[in-house]
Amino acid sequence: MGPGKELLSLGLLYMVGICLSCDQGFSGRSPKCFDINECENISENCGNHTLCFNTNGSHYCQCQSGFTNRHRKVNFTAATGQCLDDNECLGSVNICGLGGNCSNQIGSYMCICQFGYTNSSGSCIDINECSQAEGKEDLCGEGTCKNINGSYRCVCQKGYTNYGNDRTPCSKLACDSFNAHSGPAPSLGGLADILFMMRNSCLALSNPSLSGEVKADGEALLEKLFTATDDILTPGHLDSSEDVSQLLGTVENAIMLIGPQLKHNRTKIETTETDAEIAVQRGKTRPTGPVHLTNEHAALETDWTTAAGTGSYPGFAMAALLSYKNLEISVNQSFEDLTGRENDAMVLSSLNVSSKVVSVVVSNPSTQNLDRPVKITLRHLQDRKESREVEYICAYWSDRGTWSTDGCYHQLSNATHTVCTSEHLSSFAVLMALYPMKHPFGLKLVSTIGLTISLLCLILCILTFKFCRSIQGTRTTIHLHLCICLFMADLVFLAGISQTTPKGGCRFVAALLHYFFLGVFTWMLLEGVQLYRMVVLVFNATIRPLYLFLTGYGTPLAVVIIAGVIRPQGYGTDEHCWLSLEHGLIWSFFGPVCLIIIINVFFFIVTVWRLAQKFTSLNPDFSKLHKIKAFTVTAIAQMCILGLMWVFGAFMFEEGPIAVVYIFTILNSLQGALVFIMHCLLSKQVREEYAHFLSCICTPQKKRYSDFSSTNPSSSQSQGSRSGQHTGESQI
Repeated sequence: MGPGKELLSLGLLYMVGICLSCDQGFSGRSPKCFDINECENISENCGNHTLCFNTNGSHYCQCQSGFTNRHRKVNFTAATGQCLDDNECLGSVNICGLGGNCSNQIGSYMCICQFGYTNSSGSCIDINECSQAEGKEDLCGEGTCKNINGSYRCVCQKGYTNYGNDRTPCSKLACDSFNAHSGPAPSLGGLADILFMMRNSCLALSNPSLSGEVKADGEALLEKLFTATDDILTPGHLDSSEDVSQLLGTVENAIMLIGPQLKHNRTKIETTETDAEIAVQRGKTRPTGPVHLTNEHAALETDWTTAAGTGSYPGFAMAALLSYKNLEISVNQSFEDLTGRENDAMVLSSLNVSSKVVSVVVSNPSTQNLDRPVKITLRHLQDRKESREVEYICAYWSDRGTWSTDGCYHQLSNATHTVCTSEHLSSFAVLMALYPMKHPFGLKLVSTIGLTISLLCLILCILTFKFCRSIQGTRTTIHLHLCICLFMADLVFLAGISQTTPKGGCRFVAALLHYFFLGVFTWMLLEGVQLYRMVVLVFNATIRPLYLFLTGYGTPLAVVIIAGVIRPQGYGTDEHCWLSLEHGLIWSFFGPVCLIIIINVFFFIVTVWRLAQKFTSLNPDFSKLHKIKAFTVTAIAQMCILGLMWVFGAFMFEEGPIAVVYIFTILNSLQGALVFIMHCLLSKQVREEYAHFLSCICTPQKKRYSDFSSTNPSSSQSQGSRSGQHTGESQI
């Protein structure tokens, strides 16, 4: 079969197939053809978000509600378009109403109602807050509620205000508190300007016809207030307590008026003379929770319940902390109303303000008896711990223009801060009371008995050194005048150290003590010089009496005169007739004392070193060397006792522990007895002179005569040798 025949056969077969097949949209074999339901596979034939409609031999598609064909056709097939989401929010501007926001979603939309509107049948309609609140709550206080789209506003009558906040209840304004003519005329320059400014602001707020035109600007008004306050305080301290009371009261009232007008919840402002922080909370319900306000000088801890109070709620609560940077100078007076201290003149005279003056202001109208006390932490002007001489007192400035402690309590203090609590609000400060140092009776008894014994021993020393011929010499002269100076110092100390009045007498006592105690150390220096000369020079070791007197009495006198000329007010304090610890005057005593001790230490080191050399030399004079050694040990012990006493004395007139006071008192009281023991009782020559003197007193006259007449030559010879021995020692 050739190629032509094959092609013919294929054509015939094709024609037969066509004649037997069904049309598109049908299935089966002709003549029995059945319609195909294309909608059974809708996603393939129509796409997503569609509706399928089957027809005889065909079908068509339509978009679901919320969707639109991309070719804008109503009937289509998958080949002629797809369904896209229809953004209803763009199609109609007010689809949700005036108070709703349209949010498009797949195939639909959602209406989100704004504050003051509610959803009703898919559209947002206005809520009438005024009608809903009728009989349930007082939205506007003393004002009239007026409904507006999405909200409401309180219309205040004259004399009331909502501080520019439409939904804040109307509160009554006390503009008369800023009237200079309603009370005593303000004597303080510049205070009338503050009153005038605040009164105009108050009247503008309380006048409905003006409050809408003049928008409240609390920040600007607050800045003007503190600028005017700086102008009052900058020239210097206020002249009277009345001026202080007027200023404090005016500023507190002004802050109560300005606080609700502030835009922010927290406002801080600092000027040259003031430092303030104001916190405001607004809302339909009373705020709760703690309130913490701080600045460099103070801190306030309270809560919003206390700040708002329990009366009618004005729609806001406010708390403010204000520190005055230099007002304490003007209020460092008027302490006569302090409870429990009215009759204590000494304590009242020592009181002073020890912190910055701080005002606490809250919106609560009832601040005279708070349900819960507020806590105020105040920083001290100077770091100083509480002690038995220092007491910190929490006080407030009363309406009478004086400091008072009623309802104000001290909690705790350290060197830098004091914590106070108060049951009412005002202006607060920490007062520091200085109490005179009161030593216990036992200490006074020890001091009196010890000094009395010391004086008696010093009298014996003076008589011994003056009339005991066997020990006369340069060293004895030094001891004599050392004891005289110590006797006078102890006598003046016993009689006058606590006699602080009159002031002139106290200064004279302090000058005498300064002079005689310096004299004691100067004569002690001369003893060190004499010992040095005895060991080093050997020959011509004596010092002329004139030089001794000029040095021993002239040097202390020169120091006292110079100190008295430079700082005479440093002699005598409120507690003791001694040198003041302020301004360095005390170093006119401790300076020379330290110098003398250092020089004497040098002399004693050289003396001991030379003594050691002499003991090891050929043919040493042991008897003389042992005496010099004894003199040196005694002098070193004396210096240690006097030096140690003034080591404790440096803390005696400060806030030292009681043990230090006792140690100083004991050493000061017994130094006369120690000098008597070291220089008299421990000296063999002096003991023999005492024995001889007592024997002369106690032995009858006849027996003494018979003993004298029967004295044999050997005893005379012995007495002569002893006298010679004494004479040799006296030369030393």
